[in-house]
Amino acid sequence: MSSIPIIYTLTTCPTCEDLRNDWNSKGINFEERQVDTNQPWLDEALTYGDHVPIVLYPDGQTEMGFEGERG
Repeated sequence: MSSIPIIYTLTTCPTCEDLRNDWNSKGINFEERQVDTNQPWLDEALTYGDHVPIVLYPDGQTEMGFEGERG
């Protein structure tokens, strides 16, 4: 498992963009996996949920959406 959060996103998702911008402005390190550009990443993301962004934290916890929004 990664030592930083992984976020599953879409390239054209405004909510995903909000999450990226917020975390970048706060200096939060993360790995982004754009599921519309990579089938294995899409397959992974679908094991956690069906709405992006999906955040996978290092402790295995997951969260869908960002600040009450869903992409």
